[in-house]
Amino acid sequence: MILVDQRKNFLFAPLNRVNFQVALAPMVGLSHSSFKKVLSLYVPQGAQLLWPTEMLNSRRLIYQDLNTHVMTKKNDFENIICPQILANDEKFISLSIQKLQDWGASAIDINMGCSVTQALKHNYGVSLMGDSSYASRIVEMAKKYAQVPVSVKLRSGFEGHTTDQLIQFIGALKNAGVDWVTLHPRYAEQKRRGLADWSQIKEVKMKLDLNIIGNGDIQTAQDIESKINQSGCDMVMVGRALAARPWLIWQWGYLNGWPPPVAQGLNSTPPMTPIEEGAEYLKTLQLLYQFLLEDETSVAMAVKKLIFYLRTTHVWLDFGHRLYSDITGVMPNQIEGIIKKYQEHYPLRMSQKTDLR
Repeated sequence: MILVDQRKNFLFAPLNRVNFQVALAPMVGLSHSSFKKVLSLYVPQGAQLLWPTEMLNSRRLIYQDLNTHVMTKKNDFENIICPQILANDEKFISLSIQKLQDWGASAIDINMGCSVTQALKHNYGVSLMGDSSYASRIVEMAKKYAQVPVSVKLRSGFEGHTTDQLIQFIGALKNAGVDWVTLHPRYAEQKRRGLADWSQIKEVKMKLDLNIIGNGDIQTAQDIESKINQSGCDMVMVGRALAARPWLIWQWGYLNGWPPPVAQGLNSTPPMTPIEEGAEYLKTLQLLYQFLLEDETSVAMAVKKLIFYLRTTHVWLDFGHRLYSDITGVMPNQIEGIIKKYQEHYPLRMSQKTDLR
């Protein structure tokens, strides 16, 4: 049953091949090739997504083989890909952008939102929001060397900053040539605490003629719908919740009249109930482990990434800590057996929402 209006005619202006309003966020340790293979199985027919990379350091990637490195290995279906870079120096901006364009980047995203200590220490990420002139120059540098659109992912700034200051900051980026921004409306000091203030996104959209992707506190298909309607954003970017339930894009597509993913069958409907989603989670976990074993350089690294995925996503499951504990306590060749045991004997229930701190 179609519950909301179709949006299949949507096209994202800066990259007008993108016709789907939901995108995966660039997340360290999660937005890698193996997880994107899983996510691709839930993409509605005809949908063209904007694909991210994990956050890349502009000072390192210039020395890496982007076609084989674990953080930049891409799949054939990633035909509209927007790598995200940490960058603050013209030399490395120019070299990294040229290399990423040769590799196949459709756009370049500059991180001005990361609030981890290491980024702040080296004047990367959200620290750039302390000086709009400097941040604008970085956008100008990127535009100087890029033959593709340039975007910025950012936060609301620092505690004490007003929405007017945020609008002025984004306005300066626009004047410098930025093609769109992704706004996670939390202050740097909040990290993941508190609620994202989507009213800021609405105000930015009202004051500036600029494409805005909204990010923060999205957990369900209904959240996507309400945030688009509430804020007027052009697209929604989802992080940990989409990692936990990659079929979320199928659910939202289904509610908006998109045909089901080819991989799921022409007459299929997405998992919706807590039991259906719990079963799908185990299926996802099994597939992800298979893909990690194929893609990673060692079994140890595959297991490490699977454990990180479990640690991040098990919080949506009732008694998910038990599954996490069981898998972290076995040898690699026993993991698939543990997943199968749960599938056969311990059906899981998945909560719609959890605490995202």
